[in-house]
Amino acid sequence: MSDKEARLQELLDREEIRQLITVYCQASDRHDHEKLRTLYHEDAIDDHGAMFCGPAMEFIEKLPEIQAPMEILHHNVTTINLAFDGDYAEGEVYLLALHRAKTPDGPMDVLVGGRYFDKYAKRDGKWKFLHRAIVADWANIHSPSIIDLEHPFLEGAKIGKPGPSDPSYAFFRLIKRGA
Repeated sequence: MSDKEARLQELLDREEIRQLITVYCQASDRHDHEKLRTLYHEDAIDDHGAMFCGPAMEFIEKLPEIQAPMEILHHNVTTINLAFDGDYAEGEVYLLALHRAKTPDGPMDVLVGGRYFDKYAKRDGKWKFLHRAIVADWANIHSPSIIDLEHPFLEGAKIGKPGPSDPSYAFFRLIKRGA
């Protein structure tokens, strides 16, 4: 492979991993567990701290219970640093993740600024997560919640929801739930 072909392949690989990262955010926010399963290798590890650390497929199995109190999930990735070694890559991915969760005292907001420490592997021509760990750098917590989706400024706006009732599924033809 020439230097130009190798550089082009790395650009293609970078873009595939960026897509993997952003689809993870969409699938997480929409509680699309079927789609999440397609993003990890079968032997992958997911480390979400005290919430869960172990096989990614087991984490996804537990997500309905973990996400049950979540009224809003909103993951945003910013800086993406990737390094490659053939069919193996590592990534440090900065994120802002907003969670609005039901509690016995009413809804609370948790805005986390952190990073994903990722390991990726390309198998059968496809990049997927091999190991994903979340690192919290800061958190901003409001209890009770300060989110106001009833404010007149939002009147008439479509309001996002976790799950298949999110307005994106009625709007898009190409972006779908599941695989």
